[in-house]
Amino acid sequence: MRIGVIGLQGAVSEHIEITKTAMKKLGISGNVVWVGRAKDLENVDGIIIPGGESTTIGKLMKKVGIFDAVQKLGRDGLPILGTCAGMIVLAKHGDEQVERTRQPLLELMDIEITRNAFGGQRESFEADLEIPKMNAKNVRGVFIRAPAIKRVWGGAEVLAEFNGKIIAAKQENMIAVAFHPELTTETWLHEYFLKACRDRKNGGVS
Repeated sequence: MRIGVIGLQGAVSEHIEITKTAMKKLGISGNVVWVGRAKDLENVDGIIIPGGESTTIGKLMKKVGIFDAVQKLGRDGLPILGTCAGMIVLAKHGDEQVERTRQPLLELMDIEITRNAFGGQRESFEADLEIPKMNAKNVRGVFIRAPAIKRVWGGAEVLAEFNGKIIAAKQENMIAVAFHPELTTETWLHEYFLKACRDRKNGGVS
């Protein structure tokens, strides 16, 4: 299995390491690669878009020529995990901050997001989360200038809420979360994602 982590800005190395750990736990043989150019996306079985600064990530994806490639792979059903800024990049619609900064959006998920929904850097926090639809109980969520999902429609499904705000959603093989799972030692989300990648690679059979 080959998983690509978009490596232009943000928590890239953390995602690479925790994905490797999750692979070992699941007994999956494969590689986790740093994606900095279109060639790095060849033969990937899944893509992770990390947290960071969403405007920068989106614009750099355009600049280095991987934006359209990721968009096509997502539309073709390749599993994609977007965390924090990655969630914003996956969305079809954003708020006035997104419009003002001309944030490039992949427009792959039927979600509308609000940037900095929980406040700025000083309001960053950690919380224990329950996400029954992902069989996740008492898992740690790290929220840093976190976005939230304002609404979902079409094929998107709400997976979790926190303090009245939607913080996780799923659409086909794509997962978007508002927090940073890579900044904890817990591998539950990366395992969930890798299972989706494995299922697709095996033609839908685990």
